[in-house]
Amino acid sequence: MAVESAQVTAEVIEVAEFPLIAQRYQVYGVPKVVINDRVSFEGALPEPSFVERVVEGASGRTGP
Repeated sequence: MAVESAQVTAEVIEVAEFPLIAQRYQVYGVPKVVINDRVSFEGALPEPSFVERVVEGASGRTGP
């Protein structure tokens, strides 16, 4: 999404190099996606589910 839209930014962090970040975000598996510190999930999601999570993280609401 970050490649396609200037309104979305992304950062990739190597948790082996930043263990405090891994601990803060409770990284137990990869990929781990955290959106605005509100929504997170591990593993790959189908595109429609991924977009739902991004919208959820951007809007501030939580839950499925």
